[in-house]
Parts: sequence; structure tokens; C-alpha cells
Amino acid sequence: MIQNLYETHIQVQDLQASIAFYKDLGLELSLVIEERRVAFFYIGKDRQLLGVWEVPAGTEVRKRHFAFGTDLENLEKSIEWLRAKGLSPVPVFGRDPVEPIVHTWMPAAAVYFNDPDGNELEFIAWLPDEPRELGYAPYLSEWQALHQKS
Repeated sequence: MIQNLYETHIQVQDLQASIAFYKDLGLELSLVIEERRVAFFYIGKDRQLLGVWEVPAGTEVRKRHFAFGTDLENLEKSIEWLRAKGLSPVPVFGRDPVEPIVHTWMPAAAVYFNDPDGNELEFIAWLPDEPRELGYAPYLSEWQALHQKS
């Protein structure tokens, strides 16, 4: 029945700043409804949707987390790509953002960063290996070294 996640929505303080941020990430702005203070972006070739809703002044943003899928080649360049855009990857699972980390139970490699409102965003790429529980999230290079020895 379920084949994918079609859309997700987040809250922001400043719609125009968020439109600029998500356009700079490469998302395609598809619709802005000024009177509702919402913008919609297409994501990827299947055109999933991200809805960005501005909250009324004085209202706290309810922060969310979601991940953008990518391939491993792009993920390996994502930290430099983010920094070139003036964005800072964030530490996750006690690891500094010096390279992607691996969710070993999937397995998939990931890099985390935040939007201007503190929504936690992630770039993630599936890995071709079998899941392996290590009890921690290794860096991608550590994961790859483990799989070269196996």
C-alpha cells in the first residue's frame, strides 16, 4: 500500500528566509501562498513535497527532523558543500562532523545540519553492505575499513 513519503511539513519563523535557504539547498519552489504564509518545494525526480509554514509572531516553532536522500558520492562531498554555502554540519552521536557517520542497523551514511529555525536536517545514502550492530555510530571511513577486512 505505502510506496514512499509523499510530503512533510515544518514550521519556521520567517517564510522568506526559509524560502531562500531551501532554494539554496537546490529544492524547487513550486508554490507560495502569501495569505496562508506557506511555501511548497518539490524534492527530487519524484517531486515529493516539503511544506514550509510560517508561525505567527511570538509563536514557538515546533522543530522537526527529516532526511534528504542522496547517493554516496554526493554524501561524501556534502560537508564541504554545506560549508561552501555558509552552513555548519552538526555533531551527532558524539561524533564531530568531519565525515559522514554510519547508521549501522540500516546501513546508511549520514551528515546532519540545521535550517535557520533549528529543524534538524540530514543527508543520507544507503550503503551496499549488510547491517551490522557495533554499539556506536562509526565514521564512514571506519565502516568501510571494517568491510574491507571482512
